[in-house]
This record gives sequence, C-alpha cells and structure tokens, in this order.
Amino acid sequence: MVVAEFRGSGGGWRAIKSFGLHVLHGRWFMVFASFLIMSVSGSGYLFGAYSNDIKSTLGYDQTSLNLIGFFKDTGGNVGVLSGLINEISPPWVVLSIGVIMNFFGYLMIWLSVTGHIAKPQLWQMCLYIYIGANSQAFSNTGALVTCVMNFPESRGSVIGLLKGLVGLSGAIMTQLYHAFYGDNSKALILLIAWLPAAVSFVFLRTVRIIKTARRSNELKVFYNFLYVSLGLAGLLMVLIIIQNRIKFTRSEYVGNACVVLTLLFLPLAIVMKEEFKLWKSKEHPVNDPIQVKVVSENPQVLEQPSLPQIETRASERKPDSCLSNIFRSPDRGEDYTILQALLSIDMLILFIATTCGIGGALTAIDNLGQIGKSLGYPTHSITTFVSLVSIWNYLGRAMSGFASEIFLVKYKFPRPLVLTLVLLFSCVGHLLIAFAVPNSLYFASVIIGFCFGAQWPLMFAIISEIFGLKYYSTLYNFGTIASPVGSYILNVKVAGRLYDKEALKQMEALGVTRKAGQQLTCTGAHCYRMAFIIITAVTLFGFLFSIILVLRTSKFYKGDIYKKFREEAKAAASEMASRGDDIVPMREREGGANFIASSDDASCSNTTNTSSINHH
Repeated sequence: MVVAEFRGSGGGWRAIKSFGLHVLHGRWFMVFASFLIMSVSGSGYLFGAYSNDIKSTLGYDQTSLNLIGFFKDTGGNVGVLSGLINEISPPWVVLSIGVIMNFFGYLMIWLSVTGHIAKPQLWQMCLYIYIGANSQAFSNTGALVTCVMNFPESRGSVIGLLKGLVGLSGAIMTQLYHAFYGDNSKALILLIAWLPAAVSFVFLRTVRIIKTARRSNELKVFYNFLYVSLGLAGLLMVLIIIQNRIKFTRSEYVGNACVVLTLLFLPLAIVMKEEFKLWKSKEHPVNDPIQVKVVSENPQVLEQPSLPQIETRASERKPDSCLSNIFRSPDRGEDYTILQALLSIDMLILFIATTCGIGGALTAIDNLGQIGKSLGYPTHSITTFVSLVSIWNYLGRAMSGFASEIFLVKYKFPRPLVLTLVLLFSCVGHLLIAFAVPNSLYFASVIIGFCFGAQWPLMFAIISEIFGLKYYSTLYNFGTIASPVGSYILNVKVAGRLYDKEALKQMEALGVTRKAGQQLTCTGAHCYRMAFIIITAVTLFGFLFSIILVLRTSKFYKGDIYKKFREEAKAAASEMASRGDDIVPMREREGGANFIASSDDASCSNTTNTSSINHH
C-alpha cells in the first residue's frame, strides 16, 4: 500500500528517501527498536539451562551455585546506577554501558566453563555474572523508561508489552541457540554474551526521548504490537511441545529460528504504516491534524503563559530546604523527589510485598534445573520447563500490563489489588513443587512463570502512578532491588542450604564420605519440600502486606490519575497549533538529554515548583 502511494504521488526516490528518514527518526521506530532490545534482554531467565554446566565443570555444591544465582539476580535487578546515569545523560549512554558489561561478563563465564582460562575462584564467577546480568538493568532503563516517558498515558500497556518481551526472550534465545549451536549447552552462554550486545549496539541512537502531542490511536498501535507478540508466544509454545516429543535436526532448528525472526521483525510493518500516515499529514497538512480542543469558560483567558514566563515565576519562589522537604510528601500522583519516594510508607509496603512474591518465584525459576533433576525428569524436560517459564512469564507481563490498564480506566479497579491477587495465586505453584505431585512441575512452571511475570509491570506501573514520572528512571530501578533481596533470603539462605542438608543426609545414609570439591546431589521429593513450604508462607505474608497498600491507595485510584497528562497534551497541542509544527520544544538539560532536571535537583527539589516544566 505504501509503495502504491509513492508511485501514485510521483515522488520517486526523493519521496522514498524522505519517508525513510522520517521512519528512522520517528517515535514508532523507537518503539520497534525497544521491542527488539527487550526481546533479547532476559538472559537471566536462562540460568537454569546452563547452571548444571557451571556446577559440574567447576565442581560447586548447591549453596555455591545458588550464591552465583543470587549475584545474577542482584546484577539483573540492582540498576540504581543506570537510573542515576539516565537522569543526567541521554539513553544511548546507558545502552552503551550495557553493551560493554553484557559482552565482558558472559564472555568470561563462557571462557571459564569451556576451560579457555584457568578455573576462577567463586568470587570471580560471582563478579562475572553480576557484571553480565547488570547489563540488563542498563538496557531496561534505556529502552523501557524512555518509552514510558514518550507514552505516559499508555504506561501500563508499554510496560506490559516491553517487560513481557523480556520474559519471552528466554524462549526466543533458546530457539536461536539451537539454530546456531545445536545442543551444545555451554555455547548458550556465548550466545548470551554477543547477541543482546549486538542488538543494543545497532539501536544506540534510535532510542531517545521524542515528545509529540498524543495521538488518538496510540493504544490501538500498541495492541497491534501485542497481537504480534502473542502470535510469537503461541508459536514458541507449539515448538516447545513438539520439541519435547520429537528430536529436531539442526536444519529444522534453523527453520524454526527463521520463523521466529520473521515474527520479531513483523512489527516493522506496523511502524511503516503508522509513520506513513504521519509523513503524509506533513506532506499534505490539514487544518487540525491533532484534533484537540482547549475550552475555557472565560473567553478572555485563552492565551497560556509561555514556557520562559513559567520558568521565571518558578525560579522566583524560595525553595524549601532538602531535609524539610523529605518528610512533606506531595499528594499521590504528583512528582515525588527520590528521597520522598524512598522514605514513604507506600514504597515500603510495596517493597516488602514484592520482595516476598518475586523472591519466592525467582527461587523456583533459578532452581528449576536442580528441581527437575532431583525429581527424575529427563534432561530435555528440564529445557522445556525453562521455556515454559519464559513463555508464561511473558503472558503474565503482557496480560497484567494491558488488562490492569483496561480495568483501571474503565472500572477504576486499582492496580495494587491486581498485584494482591497475583501473589495469592503464586502460592499454588509453590505448593505443587513442595509436594511433588507426578508431572506437577509442568503446571508449576506455568503458574510460577505467569505470576512472576505479572508482578513486574504492576510494580513498575504502581511506582509511576503513585510517585510520578519526574525521577522514574531512578525509582524504577530502586523497585527492582526487591528481587535480589528476596532471592538472597529464599534462594541462598533457605533453598540452597536445605537442599545441601538433604543431600548430606542421603550421603550419610549410604555411608559415603564427601570428598573436597565434590558436588552435592540430592534425589527425591524431600530435596525441596521444606524450602517451598517456607516460600509459600513468605508469599502469603507478602499477600497480606499488599492488602494494606490496596486500602491506603483506594481513594487515589478512584480518581482520574491521568488528568495531568491530558492537560499537558492540550497545552502542547495549543503550542503546536500556534507554531504549525508537530514536535513540542523541550528544554534541554546539561549533557544533551531532554526534560529531566539536573542531578542537584534530583534528590531534594521542590516538586510543586518544577514538575510541570520538566515534563515538557
């Protein structure tokens, strides 16, 4: 259709070139770039597929392996540094740092496991996997936070879509790994080293903040992206089921990977269609392309003060001191400072609830390989569990993001209540592992993968709604700390120690003395029973805390939480109508990035004075 329009208009190559440049600089192509970056940014969820290689090659016991898993979770989720860097620099800086860290960290792990370098100490392996996994925080901050800033009124859908792709990336990379390297599980670590780094490097300058007036079809476009990703998830599910029953040849794996890559690039057609509409509207402008009316009861007060006037008035006000401002938090939905948000009761409750829920689910995911092995599942079934978690992780993220957005807008159904229900449902998966019903691990993988994925978009959306978007890149990354805290307590201190304790009991029963450096292997349902009973109890505790957050925020969610952004969109539309342009001018900060305040202002500024300015 686009080609026919070019031929009909007689524009020739000049028109094609103009349209191509428009696409590359467009907001929807930026979404597509983020789509691809996030689709290979979930390498942390593949740990269960290669953890046995680390354990057997380097001679670790389960506690040591779980410690490595903890540092992997810590690296993947402690992204405070990436958030602070993103506050004072453009997104390409954050993405560049992520590229270097990803390649270095996982390459060193691959060299260690394959024997290309001397066997590293345990602390070195922990450091390598921390660096490699921490790159995910940089790519997530650079891509996801930028998209939320560009589409604030569709944040639930944006977070659900992009975080869903992170969850799906485990299954995507598994198919690509089989196509590139066959069944060599050690080579999976090499793929994790170079593929995410390459994708982020290609789109370094594409991902950036682009502020334009909100279009009425934004949500519809995101639904089109969602449909493509659902088709991709369905295809991967079918492939996993077939591969679990039939052994594929290398050429068949290559064919599967080609189909997966086709679906990954299919959203580019959606981008071309949307950008073509915008390009045509610029080539043949209409009187009111934005279709936003600004109505005033007083006809004499139609003219809004210009941006410099607003800034002057704001600067004339005497700022509050840092310490006095920390404990005077604004209303929910306004822009909190970083310290105001971190010291608030709402953040504390949300942190405790998600620490319990995400920590328990992540413990199950990281131990899937060992759980399957202890229960006697074959090796190919363990790979199936990892892929099932990845797919249902995606479905949980996508569904919680889009569904909670619909329920919130149409029925005023609060997002914290959705989080509460997810925490309760995840207890079912933990109990299935604890009591080891035959074939229960398949169902547990589905439930835990779904609940683990669903918690992330809900937590990130709740943070953005309660504490505002002004310092979202930093607060977003503070929220992710809940994962390594929960993982350390439940994975290292509970699951790892109880597994080793059961393994030693079995060795003593057989009269076998453990040799130095010998790995501990436990067999049977008792290996993880007590651990997951404890995890179930902890998750129920998080469920109760989440109910408190529901009660505290019920009044806020009954109101119109997006009213501020609609008013800003109207102001932007008025300015563009007067200028005859489609781009909102933005005050640039030091360092070349847009619309976020300086670092001095980040920790203790008076949000009531500057929040509306910085959003533009």
